[in-house]
Amino acid sequence: MIKLTIERGLLLKALSHIQSVVERRQTVPVLSNVLIEAGADEVLLRATDNEIEITERIPAAVESQGAVTIPAHKLYDIVKKLSEGSQVQLSYLEESSQVLLMSGRSKFVLASLPADGFPSMAQENMPFTFKLPALDLVGLIAKTGFAVSMEETRYNLNGIFMHEKTGEESHLTAVATDGHRLACSGIRLPEGAQGMPGIIIPRKTINELAKLATDSSNEVEVSLSANQIRFVLDDVVLSSRLIDGTYPEYEKVIPVNNDKILQADVKTLTNVIERVAVVSEKSRGIKLSISNGLLQVFAASADEGSAEDEMDAVYDNDSLEIGFNYRYLLDILGQVKGDMVRMKLQDGTSPVILQDETDNASLFVLMPMRV
Repeated sequence: MIKLTIERGLLLKALSHIQSVVERRQTVPVLSNVLIEAGADEVLLRATDNEIEITERIPAAVESQGAVTIPAHKLYDIVKKLSEGSQVQLSYLEESSQVLLMSGRSKFVLASLPADGFPSMAQENMPFTFKLPALDLVGLIAKTGFAVSMEETRYNLNGIFMHEKTGEESHLTAVATDGHRLACSGIRLPEGAQGMPGIIIPRKTINELAKLATDSSNEVEVSLSANQIRFVLDDVVLSSRLIDGTYPEYEKVIPVNNDKILQADVKTLTNVIERVAVVSEKSRGIKLSISNGLLQVFAASADEGSAEDEMDAVYDNDSLEIGFNYRYLLDILGQVKGDMVRMKLQDGTSPVILQDETDNASLFVLMPMRV
């Protein structure tokens, strides 16, 4: 029962995708394991936490077909330490119900559990299927994922809201907010996505998807229903349940009367904020003082001291002061790929819109902070 040989690099790459789904603390022992299923000339690896499931196929020299489960993190840690370019041989020891792993002069005996006890996520009928470039998917996740709420009590904000947004041109739009900031980005709606329901993709699924999509230069096939979503990237399939909840009407919090426009060089502004924030690690508060052609940044802390810095900026309106959580502001600036960021302001207490001048399909909203 099950004997095979796999190239170490192929196995390591697959396990790096697979093992991160597995929670280290499990009340169900088999969920700590990865399923290894050997076919004629390939191996299927599968891991799940009952909310997300990843499967990946890799070529292998199979002497004996079969299936077994072994601890996912332990296997990954072992393979990571093996010599680059080596071959990994796995074989099942029936007398002890263990798995023998050999590579070069190294030998490991691992505990195993029967494959027939390994759960499989029930696949629903998914009426919507479309494809998009992996780079586009990575972009949508990067520009919105940082704003996903970490508060478990606000479960409907614990993911990215993906939906069809109609207008002069329909977009596949991703939105995330934690109540302090909002990120919205879109791409042209792919063929097949017309009429799709608005769905909330969980934070953990988004994190796993970002890793997989970054590793791929090809198209991603997306299939979805109101309750499940499936992504196919090369030889990897990621399936996930969706968050069952209603996403807030986010467009209502996007300001419409912000008529004061500030334009600033992104790199310079980032550097100024990072310098000043050294004395604001605990409070995280900084204050921006904006006047004609000048942007000054201040921070002060009773425990850590004070700091100020300034830079030239494009601004021709009434002077104003406004405070922000500097980490939230840096997160947004990190997604601006052009040279300049545009900030649309109303006053010192109202939400601010930030935009990349080279990306009309994305915008960010940041709530001010009393400093």
